[in-house]
This record gives sequence, structure tokens and C-alpha cells, in this order.
Amino acid sequence: QVQLVESGGGLVQAGGSLRLSCAASGRTFSRYVMAWFRQAPGKEREFVVAISYIGDITDYPDSVKGRFTISRDAAKNTVYLQMNSLKPEDTALYYCAASARINDLQMYGPRQDAYDYWGQGTQVTVSS
Repeated sequence: QVQLVESGGGLVQAGGSLRLSCAASGRTFSRYVMAWFRQAPGKEREFVVAISYIGDITDYPDSVKGRFTISRDAAKNTVYLQMNSLKPEDTALYYCAASARINDLQMYGPRQDAYDYWGQGTQVTVSS
């Protein structure tokens, strides 16, 4: 079993930055693909980015490309999402997810059904 706890969300003005953290506990974190998803009010949850245990990273959606960066610290069992130049449309509940089943990161990393463990989410609100 893996437990995921997100933190770092909050209220920020457009153009500002936030760094989200996802702390993992339980089974061997280092072998898991970790990902960030987000869900805006009234919309479906969408993929943001994923990172493998060796540091491979999926393509970022155009909506966040060049502004968001994922990283992981194996020693701290933590994955991060650095978000810069935030926009009001980035307002969402951000979820961390983990999977031990993904063997093709680019193909399966963006799929929600590929993940076995989810955090409770951290709210990001960007004011205009």
C-alpha cells in the first residue's frame, strides 16, 4: 500500500508561482511512476505530467508547457510540481498519483486508469 499526501497549494495572483509536493509512504517509492493530475470546477480530471523512477518525464500538455516542471527526490520519497507564471485557468484541485504497473511512460503515463494510488488533492487558486 502507498499513501500519498499533497501539499503546497494555495491562493496566488496570476503570474505567481507555487511548488506542490507529494510525499509518499508505504511500499518502495523509488519503483513507482508518479504523476500529477488536476481537476477544475465543472471539468473532468486531466493529466498534467508524470515521471518515472529513473527520471524520464512525459510530454507536458500545451496548457502548462514551459511553465510547470516535475521532479522527484528519492531520498525524501517526494515528488514536486513547480508551477510558474500561473494563470487563472490553472485553478484546480491538484492530485498526485502513483503506479507500479506502467512500463511505457509516454503511452500509459497520461492514463488515469494506469494509477493505483491517489492523494486527496491540494487546491490551487489563481486570481486575476
